[in-house]
Amino acid sequence: MNVFITGVTGFIGGSVAHRLIDAGYSVRGLVRSEEKAERLRAAGIEPVLGSLDDHQLLVREAHRADGVINAADSDHRAAVEALIEGLKGSGKPLLHTSGSGVVGDDVGGNRLSERIFDEDTPLIVEPRKQPRHAIDLLVLAAKDRGIRSVVLCDAMIYGTGRGINPHSVQIPPLVDQARESGIVRIVGQGINRWSNVHIDDVAELYLLALEKAPAGAFYFVENGEASYAEIGAAIARRLGTGPVQSWSVEQATPRWGRGRAQYSLGSNSRVRAKRARLELGWTPVHASVTEWIEHEMPL
Repeated sequence: MNVFITGVTGFIGGSVAHRLIDAGYSVRGLVRSEEKAERLRAAGIEPVLGSLDDHQLLVREAHRADGVINAADSDHRAAVEALIEGLKGSGKPLLHTSGSGVVGDDVGGNRLSERIFDEDTPLIVEPRKQPRHAIDLLVLAAKDRGIRSVVLCDAMIYGTGRGINPHSVQIPPLVDQARESGIVRIVGQGINRWSNVHIDDVAELYLLALEKAPAGAFYFVENGEASYAEIGAAIARRLGTGPVQSWSVEQATPRWGRGRAQYSLGSNSRVRAKRARLELGWTPVHASVTEWIEHEMPL
């Protein structure tokens, strides 16, 4: 089976690509530079030079593939539309990567939300996240166009990626800041909580979804949760720094950007991956982000 992957040079896409290769799949991956194309070839991935803005290229690659995984920009609607165009009427799988930040709130790290979402819970989506939610709905609706479309809504991902980019998007920025300053900083009090999942378990679920997920399926992807205060304390123990200190969203914005400070680091995103376990038999094995930070996180 030949699978076309966007975002193959990224943290999620690269790890998923390597898991598929291990399972005997052939992988073609979208890449923007010849330098990275050479690195993909060395890893057994056939590179496709182009970008998410190359409409006809995406249509063509989707049409020729046996399945497509979009692990690039979750907010790039035009790319999703092109992939759907290339797959319509084929019955082939389209796996789209979303993120549980779609149900994130705006609490500046200072409030714990009691809201926990699973696949049967009506989502509460803030205005800023509505465009991403609309793309998720577009993918799910593609089942009516003859596509086995699936949305994988990932929680905070940790662990070391297997592809060109080994770094996730939430914990490494905290670690980098702490190593530079000697002080671990979090947004607000850090009582906000995020569900989380190890990258190896994520890649395993993508493989299962590619092979078995029904058309129109939506899956949260998680295996545990932690507060940012707990994550910050684990980083401090790992690095041997002093007590964790707080930044407001405004103080954190120059370092991490407004969107990351407000939503990736300052919000609650509490979800449960009920359906993946029941429908696909997914059995994640990594259960503690804080233990990974303290004992396995590369320095």
